[in-house]
Amino acid sequence: MGSTPTAVGYLRKDVSDVHQPWDETQIRTLAKRFGYELIKTVVFGPATDDPEWRLVNVVRALRVDAVITPSLAHFGGEVPATLVGTCELNTVTPQATYTRRYDEIRRATGA
Repeated sequence: MGSTPTAVGYLRKDVSDVHQPWDETQIRTLAKRFGYELIKTVVFGPATDDPEWRLVNVVRALRVDAVITPSLAHFGGEVPATLVGTCELNTVTPQATYTRRYDEIRRATGA
């Protein structure tokens, strides 16, 4: 978009539950600390059909550089390959960054 990298937040309503406001605050805080302009936070519920694909569509439509999520629990505990192939993924807890090369690195190290 501009010279400042952009990001969207992502969380699952059923995973955050009563902690959703806190999770949204954590997303905003990490975005600011990492120097991202947070465009929006995408919230899906348990009935959302194919949430990973829908999130990838949002990422592509907004042309953001990263997605920030409270934890991998919001993706069922797994690094979402399709998403990481599209943009960077940052988690709040544990603080981690998964880049577009994540799968390539994982295969090379046997992880």
